[in-house]
Amino acid sequence: MASSSPVTAHRATLDTAVETLRSRAFWTPHPEHPKAYEGDGAAAFGALRDAPFELDLPGTDGWVGGEVSPYGFPLGITYPHTDPDVLLPAMRDALPAWRDAGPEARAVLCVDILARINARSQEFAQAVMHTTGQAYGMAFQAGGPHAQDRGLEAVAYAYEEQTRTPARAGWVKPQGRRPALELAKEFVPVPRGIALVIGCNTFPTWNGFPGLFASLATGNPVLVKPHPRAVLPLALAVRVARETLAEAGFDPNLVTLAVEREDEGVARTLALRDEVRIIDYTGSSAFGEWLEANATHAQVFTEKAGVNTVVVDSTADYRGMLGNLAFSLALYSGQMCTTPQNVLIPRGGIATDGGHKAFDDVVADLAAAVSRLLDDDKRAVGLLGALVNPGVRERLAAADAGEWGEVALASRALTHPDFPDATVRTPVIVRLDGGDPRAVEACLAECFGPVSFAVAVDSTDDALALLRRTVRERGAMTVLGHTTSAAVEAALVEACLDTCAALSLNLTGGVFVNQTAAFSDFHGTGGNPSANSALVDGAFITPRFRTVEIRRPA
Repeated sequence: MASSSPVTAHRATLDTAVETLRSRAFWTPHPEHPKAYEGDGAAAFGALRDAPFELDLPGTDGWVGGEVSPYGFPLGITYPHTDPDVLLPAMRDALPAWRDAGPEARAVLCVDILARINARSQEFAQAVMHTTGQAYGMAFQAGGPHAQDRGLEAVAYAYEEQTRTPARAGWVKPQGRRPALELAKEFVPVPRGIALVIGCNTFPTWNGFPGLFASLATGNPVLVKPHPRAVLPLALAVRVARETLAEAGFDPNLVTLAVEREDEGVARTLALRDEVRIIDYTGSSAFGEWLEANATHAQVFTEKAGVNTVVVDSTADYRGMLGNLAFSLALYSGQMCTTPQNVLIPRGGIATDGGHKAFDDVVADLAAAVSRLLDDDKRAVGLLGALVNPGVRERLAAADAGEWGEVALASRALTHPDFPDATVRTPVIVRLDGGDPRAVEACLAECFGPVSFAVAVDSTDDALALLRRTVRERGAMTVLGHTTSAAVEAALVEACLDTCAALSLNLTGGVFVNQTAAFSDFHGTGGNPSANSALVDGAFITPRFRTVEIRRPA
């Protein structure tokens, strides 16, 4: 039997989270500044290195590892490798008691798990930094409190959706002179089955926590399959979840870990197991589309690749526009699914508060804004982080060599003061002619990493047409528009409603197109090829359970 202490400690947090989903106001129970947390994250991370990561998983048949920090050193951590023929039955055995606990008990226990993860945010920041290449500040915020916010958001939605129907109801149908018909009815949220979370390399907790906690809060056991290069952050979360569940009297096998041997391809194998009924995936379009086509026995939620677009028509704050866009291009070296790639600018130029600016002026000024932002190497490495994998480095090298077009801003190599073996590069900006079909094909392909294209188009109408084509064919997680024209703004809104793409307008201050806030902003829409779901909305929750009715005579 579960303890009542999580209800006492965390019910208020759950209630506030639910209220905030309705208001969409700013709120977080997780402070986003490192000084709000005790503990030495670097020491905790150091204690994990060069050692086995114990989890006591059923079916353990060996140990695997191999993570290398993008900052230039091996982690030396090994994780249990498991036999799914043993692990999955153990997870199914854990389901009935968790289902019977009910939505409230599950929700508050999930809040308890998140609170314990939050207390270790310094440790999680180090784990995220040294598996993703994010700079420490971003690793702390995005990998810690912001990821926890997204997890809590999923829990709150799960609680709301499961309790929308009352657990019990009396039903009385009058029969005139005859006795009324009376029934006692129960409505039980029933989980679909084992949920598989397939983690990504760049944002393992931020992208992984919504699916993990949405499935767990709706009664489903969760098998976490991390990216081979970013195991540690999710392994830590699995360890905390297992400890919390066990202390509350539940089977810890409600949350388990699947780490793969080199070239094992365990995600594909697990996705096709009949026991797996829910799949959450973030990563390449190719594998996401394979999951959607082949894992037809499961409910599949995917976030895939997209091509994010900026339409520059005019601006009332030219300097602010450039500074805001420069930051968006540089943050984490563009290794975000929300980073702008294509900046569409009329070749005749744009109107600004500083007078008319020709296309060449806008491109040169944007390049200069990026250079100013990153002119101090120490500050720059804190914004850029390190390049996460060879594919990013190869695309950057190709862009820098002029493979796709004229280079307007070349990348430069930086030396990290603390990690000299890290690969740190500033962004490259490439000029393209939107009237050249080959150039259009180049900008329609996703170029993940610190590469962006300044595309000359004949007019704002042509920019809108290319925006529509891009979202229809390739998808987009974000669209940004800059205009002082009410008509153009209306056209941008119409284009994004038609293509189901999230739109930001005239961002010139401290809010950036590639950042979203839990409880208020939706991450993706689920309505274009970049993702088939949104983080987090009701549609992300309700397919994870079904409501079963039980009727008895009153």
